[in-house]
Order: sequence, then C-alpha cells, then structure tokens
Amino acid sequence: MARVMDLSIDEAPVAARADYARYAEQFGYFSNLIPVYAHSPEGLRHIFSLSAEMREAEVLPQRLVEIATVAVSRVNECPYCVAYHSARLVDHGLDAETVENILEPAVPGLDEVEILVRDYARLVTERPWGIRDKVFEDLRRHFSEGQIVALTIRIALTGLFNKVNMALEIEMEDGFADELSRTGLSEANLPQPG
Repeated sequence: MARVMDLSIDEAPVAARADYARYAEQFGYFSNLIPVYAHSPEGLRHIFSLSAEMREAEVLPQRLVEIATVAVSRVNECPYCVAYHSARLVDHGLDAETVENILEPAVPGLDEVEILVRDYARLVTERPWGIRDKVFEDLRRHFSEGQIVALTIRIALTGLFNKVNMALEIEMEDGFADELSRTGLSEANLPQPG
C-alpha cells in the first residue's frame, strides 16, 4: 500500500479527473500510479503528458528508450519501474538474461549503440556534471542533437518517476508476477525496497 491514500476518480480533485481518466486508459498497465499521482493535479497532468507526448513523437526507437529506462531504474533501484520496463524491453526483443544484467559491463545481447545509450543513462543518473566530451562525440555519431536532448530528458524523467514511486512506496499491481513470468524475468532479480 502506498504511503498516501489511493484516490478513485470521484475522490480526486476536480482539476485531476479528466487527466485521471485519460491516463488511466492510456497507461492502464500502471494502474497503481494514477490514484496516487492524482493527489497533485498539476503533477499528474504534466508528468504523464510529457511521457505520453515523447512516446508519441517517436524521436527515438522505443527499444533504446526502454534500455535507458531500465538502466536508470536499476541504478536507482526502483522495483516498480524495473519490473514494468524490463517486461517491455523483453517485448522489444531483448532476452530476459540481458535485461536482468543490463548494468554489467559485458552484458551480452546489446549492440554498440545500445551500450552507448545504457552507459549514457548511467552517467546522466549518477554524475551528470562530469560527462566527458567523448561521450557526446560518440552520441553524435548515432543521434541528432534533438535526439540527444530527447534521450537526456527521458533519462531524467525516468529518475523523477523512480524517486516519486519509491518515496511514496507505490506497489506493483496485483498479478504482475504473471507478466514477469510470461517474459522469462524473475521477481527475485528485482531491486528490493528499503
């Protein structure tokens, strides 16, 4: 149970209800997030709309976005985001072993660009003030400047979701263990809270 009460759509502030309905439908697989985020109509509206708009714009291949998201969530040890985005990453073609070991230096199953994205996600999360020029030279070989900015925003947005979800102790939805099992991922390999 989250540290704040889940709100039904009828209990949510009036200013949050339209967004509650929209994002509950659009992000139905994250159904435990919406009733908590609804306490902050502005937060619900802007955080979820930013995520949705960036996904719809398809500036970056979704597989690369998910690699960055799982890497950030692993660094931050957010069980909720690791679970959901790991399952999505398996659906984008990576095997469970690769996903579960994504932070290992010599993880099999990632190509050069995917390793670059993974490593950049770690740098932005762990020490954004010390990223060397060489990293950006490497990024520019594969991405436009607009894509680099979009990737950086997605990485930082993932960190925001991680921190909110962990601070408020938002739990995974009932039955999500079945989803992990379907993808070959193991609950035992998720970060443990606390």
